[in-house]
Amino acid sequence: MTHRQILEALSGLLLVLFVAMISGTIVSVALPQIIGALNGTQSQYTWVVTASLLAATASTPIWGKLADLFNKKTLIQISIVIFMVSSLACGFAQNTGQLIAFRAIQGLGMGALQILVQVVIASMISPRERGRYNGYLGAVMAVATVGGPLLGGLIADTSWLGWRWCFFIAVPFTVIAFFLLQKTLHVAVVRRPDTKVDYLGATLIAAGVSVLLIWVTFVGNSFDWLSWQTAAMVGAGVVVLALATWVETRVGEPVVPLHVIRRRTPAMAILASLAVGMAMFGGSVFLGQYFQIGRGYTPTEAGLLTIPMMLGVLVSSTISGRMVSSTGRTKPYIITGLVVLTLGFLGLSTLDHETSLLVIAAAMLLVGAGVGMSMQNLVLVIQNTVPLRELGAASGAITFFRSLGGTIGVSVLGAILANRVATHITEGLAKAGITPSASADSGNLNLQVLPEPVKAIVRAAYGDATGHIFLVSTGIALVGLVAALFLKPTRLRDSLDLPE
Repeated sequence: MTHRQILEALSGLLLVLFVAMISGTIVSVALPQIIGALNGTQSQYTWVVTASLLAATASTPIWGKLADLFNKKTLIQISIVIFMVSSLACGFAQNTGQLIAFRAIQGLGMGALQILVQVVIASMISPRERGRYNGYLGAVMAVATVGGPLLGGLIADTSWLGWRWCFFIAVPFTVIAFFLLQKTLHVAVVRRPDTKVDYLGATLIAAGVSVLLIWVTFVGNSFDWLSWQTAAMVGAGVVVLALATWVETRVGEPVVPLHVIRRRTPAMAILASLAVGMAMFGGSVFLGQYFQIGRGYTPTEAGLLTIPMMLGVLVSSTISGRMVSSTGRTKPYIITGLVVLTLGFLGLSTLDHETSLLVIAAAMLLVGAGVGMSMQNLVLVIQNTVPLRELGAASGAITFFRSLGGTIGVSVLGAILANRVATHITEGLAKAGITPSASADSGNLNLQVLPEPVKAIVRAAYGDATGHIFLVSTGIALVGLVAALFLKPTRLRDSLDLPE
Protein backbone atom coordinates (compact mmCIF):
# COMPACT_ATOMS: atom_id res chain seq x y z
CA MET A 1 0.00 0.00 0.00
CA THR A 2 1.14 3.56 -0.73
CA HIS A 3 1.51 6.10 2.06
CA ARG A 4 -1.70 7.80 0.90
CA GLN A 5 -3.68 4.54 0.88
CA ILE A 6 -2.41 3.74 4.36
CA LEU A 7 -3.45 7.18 5.64
CA GLU A 8 -6.91 6.81 4.07
CA ALA A 9 -7.40 3.46 5.79
CA LEU A 10 -5.99 4.88 9.00
CA SER A 11 -8.61 7.65 9.00
CA GLY A 12 -11.35 5.10 9.60
CA LEU A 13 -9.28 2.95 11.95
CA LEU A 14 -8.22 5.88 14.12
CA LEU A 15 -11.81 7.13 14.33
CA VAL A 16 -12.81 3.65 15.50
CA LEU A 17 -10.08 3.75 18.13
CA PHE A 18 -11.19 7.25 19.12
CA VAL A 19 -14.75 5.99 19.66
CA ALA A 20 -13.55 3.11 21.85
CA MET A 21 -11.16 5.26 23.88
CA ILE A 22 -13.52 8.19 24.43
CA SER A 23 -16.24 5.87 25.74
CA GLY A 24 -14.10 5.07 28.77
CA THR A 25 -12.76 8.54 29.45
CA ILE A 26 -16.00 10.44 28.87
CA VAL A 27 -17.57 8.44 31.69
CA SER A 28 -14.61 8.66 34.09
CA VAL A 29 -15.21 12.25 35.21
CA ALA A 30 -19.02 11.92 35.23
CA LEU A 31 -19.01 8.64 37.20
CA PRO A 32 -19.32 10.21 40.68
CA GLN A 33 -22.41 12.09 39.44
CA ILE A 34 -23.77 8.99 37.67
CA ILE A 35 -23.38 6.74 40.72
CA GLY A 36 -24.77 9.49 42.95
CA ALA A 37 -27.84 9.90 40.72
CA LEU A 38 -28.45 6.14 40.76
CA ASN A 39 -27.78 5.97 44.53
CA GLY A 40 -24.84 3.61 44.10
CA THR A 41 -21.94 2.77 46.43
CA GLN A 42 -18.13 2.76 46.18
CA SER A 43 -18.10 -0.95 45.28
CA GLN A 44 -20.62 -0.32 42.50
CA TYR A 45 -18.52 2.66 41.33
CA THR A 46 -15.58 0.28 40.92
CA TRP A 47 -17.67 -2.34 39.12
CA VAL A 48 -19.04 0.12 36.55
CA VAL A 49 -15.41 0.42 35.43
CA THR A 50 -14.39 -3.19 36.12
CA ALA A 51 -17.34 -4.73 34.23
CA SER A 52 -16.34 -3.19 30.91
CA LEU A 53 -12.65 -3.90 31.49
CA LEU A 54 -13.35 -7.52 32.42
CA ALA A 55 -15.52 -8.12 29.35
CA ALA A 56 -12.93 -6.46 27.11
CA THR A 57 -10.16 -8.52 28.73
CA ALA A 58 -11.94 -11.85 28.43
CA SER A 59 -12.96 -11.29 24.79
CA THR A 60 -9.71 -9.76 23.50
CA PRO A 61 -7.91 -13.08 22.77
CA ILE A 62 -10.99 -14.36 20.92
CA TRP A 63 -11.19 -11.25 18.74
CA GLY A 64 -7.45 -11.51 18.09
CA LYS A 65 -7.77 -15.14 17.02
CA LEU A 66 -10.83 -14.41 14.86
CA ALA A 67 -8.79 -11.72 13.10
CA ASP A 68 -6.35 -14.44 11.99
CA LEU A 69 -9.21 -16.53 10.59
CA PHE A 70 -11.83 -14.22 9.09
CA ASN A 71 -12.37 -10.88 7.36
CA LYS A 72 -10.89 -8.19 9.62
CA LYS A 73 -13.07 -5.46 8.12
CA THR A 74 -16.28 -7.39 8.85
CA LEU A 75 -15.14 -8.09 12.40
CA ILE A 76 -14.50 -4.38 13.07
CA GLN A 77 -17.93 -3.46 11.70
CA ILE A 78 -19.62 -6.12 13.86
CA SER A 79 -17.83 -4.79 16.93
CA ILE A 80 -18.94 -1.23 16.09
CA VAL A 81 -22.59 -2.37 16.06
CA ILE A 82 -22.17 -4.16 19.42
CA PHE A 83 -20.61 -1.05 20.88
CA MET A 84 -23.30 1.30 19.51
CA VAL A 85 -26.26 -0.76 20.78
CA SER A 86 -24.72 -1.23 24.24
CA SER A 87 -23.93 2.50 24.50
CA LEU A 88 -27.61 3.27 23.93
CA ALA A 89 -28.57 0.69 26.57
CA CYS A 90 -26.14 2.26 29.10
CA GLY A 91 -27.74 5.64 28.50
CA PHE A 92 -31.19 4.26 29.32
CA ALA A 93 -30.08 2.35 32.48
CA GLN A 94 -32.38 2.91 35.46
CA ASN A 95 -30.15 1.58 38.26
CA THR A 96 -26.52 0.63 38.88
CA GLY A 97 -27.21 -3.08 38.29
CA GLN A 98 -28.46 -2.40 34.76
CA LEU A 99 -25.60 0.02 34.11
CA ILE A 100 -23.00 -2.54 35.17
CA ALA A 101 -24.60 -5.23 32.96
CA PHE A 102 -24.76 -2.95 29.89
CA ARG A 103 -21.19 -1.75 30.52
CA ALA A 104 -20.08 -5.39 30.36
CA ILE A 105 -21.65 -5.72 26.88
CA GLN A 106 -20.07 -2.40 25.91
CA GLY A 107 -16.74 -3.87 27.03
CA LEU A 108 -17.07 -6.59 24.36
CA GLY A 109 -17.19 -3.92 21.67
CA MET A 110 -14.43 -1.83 23.28
CA GLY A 111 -12.09 -4.82 23.52
CA ALA A 112 -12.77 -5.80 19.91
CA LEU A 113 -12.16 -2.31 18.54
CA GLN A 114 -8.91 -1.79 20.42
CA ILE A 115 -7.32 -5.10 19.39
CA LEU A 116 -8.65 -5.19 15.80
CA VAL A 117 -7.30 -1.71 15.02
CA GLN A 118 -3.82 -2.85 16.12
CA VAL A 119 -4.06 -6.09 14.13
CA VAL A 120 -5.19 -4.37 10.92
CA ILE A 121 -2.46 -1.72 11.17
CA ALA A 122 0.13 -4.45 11.80
CA SER A 123 -1.08 -6.39 8.73
CA MET A 124 -0.50 -3.32 6.52
CA ILE A 125 2.77 -1.84 7.87
CA SER A 126 6.15 -3.40 8.77
CA PRO A 127 7.34 -3.20 12.42
CA ARG A 128 10.10 -0.70 11.56
CA GLU A 129 7.68 1.72 9.89
CA ARG A 130 4.95 1.02 12.44
CA GLY A 131 6.74 3.10 15.07
CA ARG A 132 5.87 6.26 13.14
CA TYR A 133 2.23 5.26 12.73
CA ASN A 134 2.09 4.26 16.38
CA GLY A 135 2.80 7.94 17.03
CA TYR A 136 -0.49 8.77 15.28
CA LEU A 137 -2.12 6.03 17.33
CA GLY A 138 -0.80 7.56 20.54
CA ALA A 139 -1.90 11.03 19.47
CA VAL A 140 -5.47 9.85 18.86
CA MET A 141 -5.48 8.05 22.21
CA ALA A 142 -4.27 11.23 23.90
CA VAL A 143 -6.88 13.44 22.18
CA ALA A 144 -9.63 10.98 23.12
CA THR A 145 -8.37 10.81 26.67
CA VAL A 146 -8.05 14.60 26.95
CA GLY A 147 -11.31 15.36 25.15
CA GLY A 148 -13.28 12.61 26.91
CA PRO A 149 -13.14 13.99 30.46
CA LEU A 150 -13.71 17.54 29.22
CA LEU A 151 -16.69 16.50 27.10
CA GLY A 152 -18.03 14.26 29.87
CA GLY A 153 -17.69 17.06 32.41
CA LEU A 154 -19.48 19.56 30.16
CA ILE A 155 -22.29 17.10 29.44
CA ALA A 156 -22.70 16.22 33.13
CA ASP A 157 -22.75 19.91 34.10
CA THR A 158 -25.26 20.90 31.37
CA SER A 159 -28.77 20.67 32.86
CA TRP A 160 -30.59 20.12 29.56
CA LEU A 161 -28.30 17.20 28.64
CA GLY A 162 -27.40 15.27 31.81
CA TRP A 163 -25.08 12.31 32.38
CA ARG A 164 -27.03 9.95 30.08
CA TRP A 165 -25.66 11.81 27.08
CA CYS A 166 -22.18 10.65 28.10
CA PHE A 167 -23.28 7.35 26.55
CA PHE A 168 -25.57 8.65 23.78
CA ILE A 169 -22.82 10.90 22.36
CA ALA A 170 -20.87 7.86 21.11
CA VAL A 171 -23.65 6.83 18.67
CA PRO A 172 -23.00 9.40 15.89
CA PHE A 173 -19.26 8.67 16.07
CA THR A 174 -19.90 4.95 15.59
CA VAL A 175 -22.18 5.55 12.60
CA ILE A 176 -19.58 7.78 10.90
CA ALA A 177 -16.80 5.27 11.67
CA PHE A 178 -18.84 2.39 10.24
CA PHE A 179 -19.36 4.03 6.84
CA LEU A 180 -15.87 5.54 6.72
CA LEU A 181 -14.37 2.07 7.17
CA GLN A 182 -16.71 0.67 4.54
CA LYS A 183 -15.22 3.13 2.03
CA THR A 184 -11.53 3.27 3.00
CA LEU A 185 -10.53 -0.08 4.52
CA HIS A 186 -9.49 -2.78 2.05
CA VAL A 187 -7.62 -5.72 3.58
CA ALA A 188 -6.99 -9.21 2.23
CA VAL A 189 -9.54 -11.80 3.32
CA VAL A 190 -7.98 -14.93 4.82
CA ARG A 191 -10.36 -17.89 5.07
CA ARG A 192 -9.34 -21.00 7.03
CA PRO A 193 -12.61 -22.91 7.49
CA ASP A 194 -10.81 -25.95 8.93
CA THR A 195 -9.65 -23.99 12.01
CA LYS A 196 -11.67 -23.71 15.23
CA VAL A 197 -11.63 -20.97 17.85
CA ASP A 198 -10.87 -22.20 21.38
CA TYR A 199 -14.05 -20.96 23.06
CA LEU A 200 -13.60 -23.40 25.99
CA GLY A 201 -10.20 -21.94 26.87
CA ALA A 202 -11.49 -18.37 26.59
CA THR A 203 -14.50 -19.19 28.80
CA LEU A 204 -12.30 -20.82 31.45
CA ILE A 205 -9.89 -17.85 31.46
CA ALA A 206 -12.79 -15.39 31.83
CA ALA A 207 -14.40 -17.48 34.60
CA GLY A 208 -11.17 -17.89 36.58
CA VAL A 209 -10.29 -14.20 36.40
CA SER A 210 -13.86 -13.15 37.26
CA VAL A 211 -13.96 -15.27 40.41
CA LEU A 212 -10.69 -13.79 41.66
CA LEU A 213 -11.84 -10.22 40.90
CA ILE A 214 -15.14 -10.74 42.71
CA TRP A 215 -13.14 -12.02 45.70
CA VAL A 216 -10.91 -8.93 45.64
CA THR A 217 -13.97 -6.66 45.59
CA PHE A 218 -15.64 -8.18 48.66
CA VAL A 219 -12.74 -9.41 50.81
CA GLY A 220 -12.18 -7.28 53.91
CA ASN A 221 -15.77 -5.97 53.86
CA SER A 222 -18.22 -8.84 53.43
CA PHE A 223 -15.81 -11.46 54.86
CA ASP A 224 -12.28 -11.68 56.28
CA TRP A 225 -9.04 -12.31 54.38
CA LEU A 226 -8.63 -15.58 56.30
CA SER A 227 -12.04 -17.22 55.93
CA TRP A 228 -13.74 -20.12 54.23
CA GLN A 229 -15.12 -17.73 51.57
CA THR A 230 -11.59 -16.62 50.70
CA ALA A 231 -10.38 -20.21 50.51
CA ALA A 232 -13.33 -21.24 48.31
CA MET A 233 -13.10 -18.33 45.87
CA VAL A 234 -9.31 -18.19 45.54
CA GLY A 235 -9.10 -21.98 45.30
CA ALA A 236 -11.82 -22.11 42.62
CA GLY A 237 -10.19 -19.29 40.64
CA VAL A 238 -6.75 -20.93 40.69
CA VAL A 239 -8.17 -24.34 39.72
CA VAL A 240 -10.16 -22.89 36.80
CA LEU A 241 -7.12 -20.94 35.52
CA ALA A 242 -4.95 -24.06 35.83
CA LEU A 243 -7.56 -25.97 33.82
CA ALA A 244 -7.56 -23.18 31.23
CA THR A 245 -3.77 -23.44 30.92
CA TRP A 246 -4.06 -27.20 30.42
CA VAL A 247 -6.70 -26.70 27.70
CA GLU A 248 -4.51 -24.11 25.95
CA THR A 249 -1.63 -26.62 25.75
CA ARG A 250 -3.86 -29.26 24.15
CA VAL A 251 -5.80 -27.41 21.44
CA GLY A 252 -4.43 -26.81 17.95
CA GLU A 253 -5.39 -23.11 17.87
CA PRO A 254 -5.07 -21.74 21.44
CA VAL A 255 -6.62 -18.39 22.29
CA VAL A 256 -3.43 -17.42 24.15
CA PRO A 257 -0.46 -18.81 22.14
CA LEU A 258 1.67 -20.37 24.88
CA HIS A 259 4.50 -21.18 22.44
CA VAL A 260 4.89 -17.43 21.87
CA ILE A 261 4.62 -16.16 25.44
CA ARG A 262 7.02 -18.83 26.76
CA ARG A 263 9.92 -17.14 24.94
CA ARG A 264 11.96 -14.63 26.93
CA THR A 265 11.27 -11.42 25.00
CA PRO A 266 7.47 -11.85 24.66
CA ALA A 267 7.24 -13.07 28.28
CA MET A 268 9.06 -10.02 29.65
CA ALA A 269 7.07 -7.68 27.38
CA ILE A 270 3.82 -9.22 28.63
CA LEU A 271 4.90 -8.94 32.28
CA ALA A 272 5.87 -5.28 31.78
CA SER A 273 2.58 -4.61 29.94
CA LEU A 274 0.62 -6.30 32.74
CA ALA A 275 2.30 -3.99 35.25
CA VAL A 276 1.71 -0.88 33.11
CA GLY A 277 -1.96 -1.84 32.74
CA MET A 278 -2.38 -2.38 36.49
CA ALA A 279 -0.64 0.87 37.38
CA MET A 280 -2.19 3.06 34.69
CA PHE A 281 -5.81 1.89 34.61
CA GLY A 282 -5.94 1.18 38.31
CA GLY A 283 -4.48 4.52 39.28
CA SER A 284 -5.89 6.96 36.75
CA VAL A 285 -9.49 5.77 36.98
CA PHE A 286 -9.72 7.19 40.51
CA LEU A 287 -8.25 10.62 39.70
CA GLY A 288 -11.61 11.99 38.54
CA GLN A 289 -13.15 10.76 41.79
CA TYR A 290 -10.35 12.38 43.80
CA PHE A 291 -10.83 15.79 42.18
CA GLN A 292 -14.61 15.74 42.58
CA ILE A 293 -15.23 14.02 45.92
CA GLY A 294 -11.89 14.67 47.63
CA ARG A 295 -11.42 18.25 46.41
CA GLY A 296 -14.96 19.39 45.55
CA TYR A 297 -14.43 20.32 41.89
CA THR A 298 -17.15 20.03 39.25
CA PRO A 299 -16.96 17.34 36.54
CA THR A 300 -15.80 19.94 33.98
CA GLU A 301 -13.07 21.21 36.29
CA ALA A 302 -12.00 17.63 37.06
CA GLY A 303 -11.65 16.98 33.32
CA LEU A 304 -9.52 20.08 32.87
CA LEU A 305 -7.29 19.07 35.78
CA THR A 306 -6.42 15.74 34.08
CA ILE A 307 -4.99 17.48 30.97
CA PRO A 308 -1.31 17.24 32.11
CA MET A 309 -1.45 13.43 32.05
CA MET A 310 -2.94 13.33 28.58
CA LEU A 311 -0.50 15.97 27.32
CA GLY A 312 2.32 13.70 28.49
CA VAL A 313 0.86 10.77 26.51
CA LEU A 314 0.38 12.89 23.37
CA VAL A 315 3.89 14.35 23.27
CA SER A 316 5.86 11.29 24.38
CA SER A 317 4.05 8.76 22.15
CA THR A 318 4.45 10.95 19.06
CA ILE A 319 8.14 11.73 19.62
CA SER A 320 9.14 8.22 20.79
CA GLY A 321 7.22 6.65 17.86
CA ARG A 322 9.24 8.61 15.32
CA MET A 323 12.50 7.88 17.14
CA VAL A 324 11.72 4.15 17.24
CA SER A 325 11.13 4.17 13.46
CA SER A 326 14.39 6.02 12.80
CA THR A 327 16.55 3.84 15.08
CA GLY A 328 14.74 0.50 14.91
CA ARG A 329 15.20 0.05 18.66
CA THR A 330 12.49 -0.09 21.33
CA LYS A 331 14.14 -1.14 24.61
CA PRO A 332 15.73 2.24 25.52
CA TYR A 333 12.37 4.02 25.14
CA ILE A 334 10.47 1.35 27.09
CA ILE A 335 12.91 1.49 30.02
CA THR A 336 12.94 5.30 30.04
CA GLY A 337 9.15 5.33 29.95
CA LEU A 338 8.83 2.94 32.90
CA VAL A 339 11.33 4.94 34.96
CA VAL A 340 9.33 8.13 34.29
CA LEU A 341 6.05 6.29 35.04
CA THR A 342 7.39 5.07 38.40
CA LEU A 343 8.53 8.57 39.35
CA GLY A 344 5.12 9.98 38.41
CA PHE A 345 3.25 7.49 40.60
CA LEU A 346 5.71 8.17 43.42
CA GLY A 347 4.75 11.84 43.19
CA LEU A 348 1.02 11.01 43.20
CA SER A 349 1.49 8.81 46.30
CA THR A 350 1.96 12.02 48.34
CA LEU A 351 -1.64 13.11 47.64
CA ASP A 352 -4.01 14.23 50.37
CA HIS A 353 -7.05 16.53 50.35
CA GLU A 354 -4.86 19.66 50.46
CA THR A 355 -1.98 18.82 48.04
CA SER A 356 -0.96 21.65 45.68
CA LEU A 357 -2.45 21.30 42.21
CA LEU A 358 0.96 22.14 40.70
CA VAL A 359 2.51 19.09 42.40
CA ILE A 360 -0.36 16.90 41.16
CA ALA A 361 -0.04 18.29 37.60
CA ALA A 362 3.72 17.62 37.49
CA ALA A 363 3.23 14.04 38.70
CA MET A 364 0.43 13.42 36.19
CA LEU A 365 2.60 14.78 33.36
CA LEU A 366 5.28 12.20 34.27
CA VAL A 367 2.73 9.38 34.39
CA GLY A 368 1.39 10.33 30.95
CA ALA A 369 4.88 10.60 29.45
CA GLY A 370 5.80 7.18 30.86
CA VAL A 371 2.69 5.53 29.44
CA GLY A 372 3.23 7.15 26.02
CA MET A 373 6.80 5.84 25.76
CA SER A 374 6.13 2.30 26.99
CA MET A 375 2.66 1.02 26.16
CA GLN A 376 2.60 0.88 22.34
CA ASN A 377 6.29 -0.04 22.14
CA LEU A 378 5.65 -3.13 24.29
CA VAL A 379 3.05 -4.26 21.73
CA LEU A 380 5.59 -3.61 18.97
CA VAL A 381 8.16 -5.82 20.72
CA ILE A 382 5.86 -8.85 20.54
CA GLN A 383 4.59 -8.12 17.01
CA ASN A 384 8.22 -8.03 15.86
CA THR A 385 8.80 -11.62 17.04
CA VAL A 386 5.89 -13.42 15.32
CA PRO A 387 5.02 -14.25 11.68
CA LEU A 388 2.09 -12.52 9.99
CA ARG A 389 -0.19 -15.58 10.40
CA GLU A 390 0.08 -15.35 14.21
CA LEU A 391 -0.17 -11.57 14.42
CA GLY A 392 -3.76 -11.49 15.71
CA ALA A 393 -3.22 -14.07 18.44
CA ALA A 394 0.06 -12.51 19.60
CA SER A 395 -1.38 -8.96 19.62
CA GLY A 396 -4.45 -10.32 21.40
CA ALA A 397 -2.25 -11.97 24.03
CA ILE A 398 -0.38 -8.82 25.06
CA THR A 399 -3.54 -6.70 24.90
CA PHE A 400 -5.30 -9.37 27.00
CA PHE A 401 -2.64 -9.26 29.71
CA ARG A 402 -2.54 -5.46 29.68
CA SER A 403 -6.34 -5.30 30.01
CA LEU A 404 -6.15 -8.03 32.66
CA GLY A 405 -3.66 -5.89 34.54
CA GLY A 406 -6.01 -2.92 34.26
CA THR A 407 -8.98 -4.96 35.47
CA ILE A 408 -7.02 -6.35 38.42
CA GLY A 409 -5.65 -2.88 39.15
CA VAL A 410 -9.09 -1.25 39.24
CA SER A 411 -10.49 -4.03 41.46
CA VAL A 412 -7.55 -4.24 43.87
CA LEU A 413 -6.99 -0.49 44.16
CA GLY A 414 -10.74 0.09 44.37
CA ALA A 415 -10.96 -2.37 47.25
CA ILE A 416 -7.99 -0.72 48.99
CA LEU A 417 -9.56 2.72 48.49
CA ALA A 418 -12.95 1.58 49.82
CA ASN A 419 -11.35 0.10 52.96
CA ARG A 420 -9.17 3.18 53.59
CA VAL A 421 -12.13 5.52 53.05
CA ALA A 422 -14.31 3.53 55.46
CA THR A 423 -11.56 3.64 58.11
CA HIS A 424 -10.97 7.39 57.65
CA ILE A 425 -14.71 8.15 57.80
CA THR A 426 -15.13 6.11 60.99
CA GLU A 427 -12.17 7.86 62.62
CA GLY A 428 -13.36 11.29 61.42
CA LEU A 429 -16.86 10.77 62.75
CA ALA A 430 -15.50 9.61 66.10
CA LYS A 431 -13.27 12.71 66.42
CA ALA A 432 -16.20 14.99 65.54
CA GLY A 433 -18.44 13.26 68.06
CA ILE A 434 -20.98 12.24 65.42
CA THR A 435 -22.86 8.98 66.04
CA PRO A 436 -22.78 6.34 63.27
CA SER A 437 -26.59 6.44 62.99
CA ALA A 438 -26.40 10.09 61.96
CA SER A 439 -24.15 9.16 59.06
CA ALA A 440 -25.78 5.99 57.85
CA ASP A 441 -25.48 7.19 54.26
CA SER A 442 -21.80 8.21 54.51
CA GLY A 443 -20.87 5.41 52.08
CA ASN A 444 -23.18 6.95 49.45
CA LEU A 445 -21.31 8.89 46.76
CA ASN A 446 -24.17 11.39 46.40
CA LEU A 447 -22.72 13.99 48.80
CA GLN A 448 -25.72 16.29 48.38
CA VAL A 449 -27.80 14.10 50.73
CA LEU A 450 -25.23 14.34 53.57
CA PRO A 451 -25.17 16.94 56.37
CA GLU A 452 -22.37 19.50 55.97
CA PRO A 453 -20.13 18.18 58.83
CA VAL A 454 -20.36 14.62 57.48
CA LYS A 455 -19.75 15.85 53.92
CA ALA A 456 -16.48 17.51 55.01
CA ILE A 457 -15.34 14.29 56.71
CA VAL A 458 -16.15 12.22 53.59
CA ARG A 459 -14.25 14.64 51.32
CA ALA A 460 -11.17 14.51 53.55
CA ALA A 461 -11.39 10.70 53.72
CA TYR A 462 -11.38 10.33 49.92
CA GLY A 463 -8.65 12.94 49.48
CA ASP A 464 -6.34 11.33 52.04
CA ALA A 465 -6.99 7.71 50.98
CA THR A 466 -6.19 8.25 47.28
CA GLY A 467 -2.45 8.66 47.93
CA HIS A 468 -2.28 5.09 49.29
CA ILE A 469 -3.48 3.53 46.03
CA PHE A 470 -0.85 5.45 44.04
CA LEU A 471 1.82 4.12 46.40
CA VAL A 472 0.68 0.61 45.43
CA SER A 473 0.80 1.68 41.75
CA THR A 474 4.42 2.76 42.26
CA GLY A 475 5.36 -0.73 43.40
CA ILE A 476 3.56 -2.29 40.44
CA ALA A 477 5.34 0.03 37.99
CA LEU A 478 8.68 -1.02 39.51
CA VAL A 479 7.86 -4.66 38.68
CA GLY A 480 7.26 -3.61 35.06
CA LEU A 481 10.59 -1.78 35.00
CA VAL A 482 12.48 -4.85 36.23
CA ALA A 483 10.78 -6.99 33.55
CA ALA A 484 11.71 -4.46 30.84
CA LEU A 485 15.37 -4.61 31.88
CA PHE A 486 15.39 -8.31 30.87
CA LEU A 487 14.14 -7.61 27.32
CA LYS A 488 16.63 -8.62 24.63
CA PRO A 489 17.88 -5.56 22.71
CA THR A 490 16.70 -6.28 19.15
CA ARG A 491 16.16 -4.29 15.95
CA LEU A 492 12.71 -4.00 14.42
CA ARG A 493 12.43 -5.81 11.08
CA ASP A 494 11.71 -3.95 7.84
CA SER A 495 9.66 -6.77 6.30
CA LEU A 496 5.94 -7.21 6.87
CA ASP A 497 6.36 -10.93 7.64
CA LEU A 498 9.12 -12.90 9.39
CA PRO A 499 11.53 -14.53 6.93
CA GLU A 500 11.11 -18.31 6.80
